[in-house]
Amino acid sequence: MDTQLAVIGGGPGGYAAAFLAADLGLQATIVDLEERLGGVCLLRGCIPSKALLHVAKAMAEARHLGEWGIQFGDPKIDVGAVRSRKEKVIAALTGGLKQIAQKRNVRVVRARAVFESSDTLQLQPVDGKPIEDDRLRFDHCILATGSSSAAVPGLDLPSRRLMDSTAALDLPDVPESLLVIGGGYIGLEMGTVYAALGSRVTVVELTEGLLPGADRDLVKPLAKRLEKDFEAIYLNTKVVGMKEKGNSIEVTFDSNVETKKERYSRVLMSVGRRPNSASLGLENTKVEVSPQGFVVVDRQQRTADPKVFAIGDVAGQPMLAHKASHEGKVAVEVIAGENVEFAPRAIPAVVFTDPEVAWAGVTETDAKRDGRKIEVVQFPWGASGRAVSVGRTEGLTKWIIDPGSERVIGCGIVGAGAGDLIAEAVLAIEMGCAVRDITESIHAHPTLSETLGAAAEVFYGRATDLYRPKRERKAGSQPG
Repeated sequence: MDTQLAVIGGGPGGYAAAFLAADLGLQATIVDLEERLGGVCLLRGCIPSKALLHVAKAMAEARHLGEWGIQFGDPKIDVGAVRSRKEKVIAALTGGLKQIAQKRNVRVVRARAVFESSDTLQLQPVDGKPIEDDRLRFDHCILATGSSSAAVPGLDLPSRRLMDSTAALDLPDVPESLLVIGGGYIGLEMGTVYAALGSRVTVVELTEGLLPGADRDLVKPLAKRLEKDFEAIYLNTKVVGMKEKGNSIEVTFDSNVETKKERYSRVLMSVGRRPNSASLGLENTKVEVSPQGFVVVDRQQRTADPKVFAIGDVAGQPMLAHKASHEGKVAVEVIAGENVEFAPRAIPAVVFTDPEVAWAGVTETDAKRDGRKIEVVQFPWGASGRAVSVGRTEGLTKWIIDPGSERVIGCGIVGAGAGDLIAEAVLAIEMGCAVRDITESIHAHPTLSETLGAAAEVFYGRATDLYRPKRERKAGSQPG
């Protein structure tokens, strides 16, 4: 079997690359382990988790209406129906991808791909059915094998009560109590879902705060909300042992204060992800792999092997579906002879909790680490008419500004719908907008998007809905 482009992996990066290649006139073949296209993101990640978070959000909004004098009774939860509805969402999207692949004449082969050489893949069956032609020869290949859930060494427990994110999304039941190991975005999102469904959720995080790496002022409103929704949040705490005891797991915690043991109906291990770069036969190519397991690529997604490209999670941080899709398109354009590279000024990150947290471009955390001079301006949502009207005043919008050029180089938002609001900031940063460009762009009233314009106005000391007089700024100053 021959193809011009072989794509290993059918996730957002892989199918985006194959579809664009077909559009450009290349013969493309996707080799994937799954029966359906979509990868982890669609089958057991981004999409099913957001479907369940929609349920959690709707339930929270129903409770919020109590402040308006509208009362609902306690919800009756049919876990099987929730699970079924989630599967319908996945089926609709995977079915759409199958049709698009067929219309574009993209060949899809279910198999495990292993490199025999820099231009040939051995196709190994994954469903017990022999593959008629088990060699795929290619002109170019794109690695889009993604990542897998990581685990804490020494905490492997052969129990169905210990779940990774995939098992948690399957909704085996609504446990009476759930421990989430890891205070990153996956753990907090799944904790939000299970808490809404009725579980008593506890989160344990090794570092001093939730969402390590995110700016603290963005995390603060979320942490305050989760302290109410969750049973407990343990920071600066390590899980040092787990044992299955009867119908629960006994967990041993070690913190700076004490060592203690508690029992939980289920435990969710959510401590990050690792790239899927092993067992691919890369030793039979010139591809280089970093000590962390990432395939080494340049800004055109080229590996050290001229015929092999790599994109998405397997090619480095950040591990985000939209980053993978963009890299896939860059790789295909390079293969097609275009002089392009992956060089974004801003890759948006979104945590779909309630409130949502989103950021793009340079963060305050980045700037502090790198010793970069910035200026930060903030607009609290308590001064937003729309936020007040819908009872979501905990939000905050801020711009990170280069003090010399007055260009916006970063943005952070925490609040309802932050994931959608960050899109304007991404465009502004990519286009190299100055703060004045933001203030001169008319934002609809009353909307939460107004907070982006208002935060920019704070820079000049003339925000209509917030009295914060302009103060003299020294070049390179960083306000407290």
